[in-house]
Amino acid sequence: MIKAKCGLLLLSVAFAPLLPVTAQAAVKPHPLTLNDVFRVKAVSSPKVSPDGKWVLYTVRTTDLKKDKRTTTLWMVSWNGKQNRQLTFGYDGSVSAPAWSPDGKYISFLSGRKGAVKGKQVWVLPRRGGEARQLTHLAKKQGTIQAYRWSPNGKRLLLTVHVGRVVSANAFDSAKLHKYIAPIVITRYLFKQDIRGYITASSHTFLYLYDIATGKMAKLTAGKKFDEKDGAWSPDGKEIAFISNHTAEPERNINTDVFVAAAKAGSKPRRLTHYTGADVGPLAWSPDGREIAFLRGGHVKYWQYQEDRLAVVAADGRGRAKVVTAAFDRPIHEPQWTPDGKHVIALVTDNRNRYPASIDVATGAVTRLVKAEGSSWGHSGKAGHEALLWTTDTSPSELFALSHGRLRQMTHQNAKLLRRLVLAKADNMHAISQDGTRVYGLITLPDKAGAKKPYPLLLWIHGGPQGQDAHGFSAVRQLFAARGYAVLNVNYRGSDGRGIAYQKAIWAHWGVDEVQDIEACVNQVIREGIVDPKRMGVGGWSYGAMTTDYMIAHTNEFKAASAGAGVGDPFMLYGVDEYVNQYNFELGDPWTHEQRYIRIGYPFFHANQIHTPTLFMGGTSDFNVPVVGGEQMYEALRTLHVPAVLIVYPQQFHGFTRPTYIRDRYQYWFNWYGKWVLGRHVALSYRPWAKKKGKSKGKRS
Repeated sequence: MIKAKCGLLLLSVAFAPLLPVTAQAAVKPHPLTLNDVFRVKAVSSPKVSPDGKWVLYTVRTTDLKKDKRTTTLWMVSWNGKQNRQLTFGYDGSVSAPAWSPDGKYISFLSGRKGAVKGKQVWVLPRRGGEARQLTHLAKKQGTIQAYRWSPNGKRLLLTVHVGRVVSANAFDSAKLHKYIAPIVITRYLFKQDIRGYITASSHTFLYLYDIATGKMAKLTAGKKFDEKDGAWSPDGKEIAFISNHTAEPERNINTDVFVAAAKAGSKPRRLTHYTGADVGPLAWSPDGREIAFLRGGHVKYWQYQEDRLAVVAADGRGRAKVVTAAFDRPIHEPQWTPDGKHVIALVTDNRNRYPASIDVATGAVTRLVKAEGSSWGHSGKAGHEALLWTTDTSPSELFALSHGRLRQMTHQNAKLLRRLVLAKADNMHAISQDGTRVYGLITLPDKAGAKKPYPLLLWIHGGPQGQDAHGFSAVRQLFAARGYAVLNVNYRGSDGRGIAYQKAIWAHWGVDEVQDIEACVNQVIREGIVDPKRMGVGGWSYGAMTTDYMIAHTNEFKAASAGAGVGDPFMLYGVDEYVNQYNFELGDPWTHEQRYIRIGYPFFHANQIHTPTLFMGGTSDFNVPVVGGEQMYEALRTLHVPAVLIVYPQQFHGFTRPTYIRDRYQYWFNWYGKWVLGRHVALSYRPWAKKKGKSKGKRS
């Protein structure tokens, strides 16, 4: 059983999804290997055609030799019998596929070579032909982030970022021979992961783009407020969008729904007046009278949001109505049904993420898929509903949803799956120290010779407002293939269990989470599933923070891995991108010093840690900067506790370079193999070093 050294702590973060590769050799069915992970094809972005006969979607693949990922555009018929690839990647990846309103053209965003450089909107005929560049925004005009066709197909609504943002990668040593202008910072929120350093001129606005003339004009008057999630009314006369018009928008999350006439220089009218987050995506009702949106919480609970479905009259009369006020689960991606009486949305609910039909008049929520699994996208047109669906033993594919039944339309991973033997995650639960029921998943090895009790890998999700759900997970499959039982726990702070469960850890990190996780670990030990003498723990982001809490709380784990984490949030104030959370949840550090010290338990009690720990991070991570891992690494080295720090160049919070993603897995295998399994593993710290074009070592 886990024994506490003293009574405090816990934290976690989201793991970056991993994606695809190419050619496969003939092999008999086997558990997932590291090379197999990069053969998985990631299906995404479904869009049903206006007539309901076809569905656009994207497929992302990975080429390890070229060390890059490519996203291509595909189209499948509604009956699933015809499946066509429309782009092939040699001109660059694509994103944001869409249909023209008449269904004759297919559009997408791409940075492929064209008349004007940069990410632009491209179109190609539905029946085939060459893609042509539709927009021609020069660099000084801004960068297109999203777009929407007008109902008559003559204009585009562009979401454009303008102004200067300097990526953290701009300071890479390879570029230092060139002069890089210094960055003058005057904004309150001045940095963001991936985007970089944000200057005063940096804003996002909505623009109207005339397709025939190529002319672009800003939708609204004024230059102060950012705008996003633009959506045309059914008649094309108005545009709804999200913006924050408070005096200091960077110091809160008080966004509202606005509507403006669909002409340049319009004066928007504010439809909602909620002191909190009203957010998109926005959806107009078929008759144009109402707009569906999502209503979150106050900035005080920024990291513990549970979006509810809400509707507001488009003419601004009356107050907004929270439709799912009595339904205590998060809602995502609302889309109206053709009759205007229901909204189809995705619901996060206790280890699943399913589509549901919501009665707008009564708020009644009907689950549409009873099977365990998760959906990460849906699209409906002409009475047809397409759904991305993943299970424990299958990556996401495109399905047709009808009367609660799923019919698979794409089979991008069928060939790979025929060669794999995958493990299913089983539901489990435990009772925490204070009587709280905690739910989790346990994935057991499915390989010959594996016997109970198994070594354990406790893998902690991030957020904390996330959940471990039924769906394909490379971490679970890879470690189960190596003989580990993999435990995932939806500790307090996770979503899918109601807002009170989420808010339980507000300003009180590292206590309830630890107790919840301990209860689940002790449960699988009692059941004889896990060997208490062979246990490892790890996680990314808040999962890494929680890992630090765990190893400061108990020495029962033989090894730990903390990626993009921090043991003392005090030292990240103003360094990461969470200053609003610190101020509203923890308070000013100069007036709440003891609260910060308590939250920083792992660092201030580092002398209690004896677990060998592997720390990781990316140099360009502005979400949780690598300094958080460096701090804990140095503390353990000072105390002569075995520790290794691995820093990945030019990687953000979610890694993007395939070889680094693969490399990270291999380090995990080696680290846990050495300390948990007691294997004599050579921890090669230059596994990708090459000499004369050949690798110095082999990888599994």
